[in-house]
Amino acid sequence: MHRWDRGGLAKGWGGAAAESFNYKKFFEMVGLKKKSPEDVKKVFHILDKDRSGFIEEEELKFVLKGFTPDGRDLSDKETKALLAAGDKDGDGKIGADEFATMVAES
Repeated sequence: MHRWDRGGLAKGWGGAAAESFNYKKFFEMVGLKKKSPEDVKKVFHILDKDRSGFIEEEELKFVLKGFTPDGRDLSDKETKALLAAGDKDGDGKIGADEFATMVAES
């Protein structure tokens, strides 16, 4: 279990039905919204698997696995919805500031 996942809460999303992912509820469940800006940035870097400085669509598909190895992959529809929610400048990826804003607004 990842240290950001309080008490294994993200694991419950591993068996959740496809199309049921709600990033606002998820961020709240794992306590991300209550984290400091520095901790949110650390989580961003964990999710940015290729270290490009952005979370791209392909990385978003596996966002639940960033919190627990048992997390399921997001569906294409869920991935695109998450990208649309976070990609404020329309460049097709989520930067660190966009991610922080998405967490703060959740």
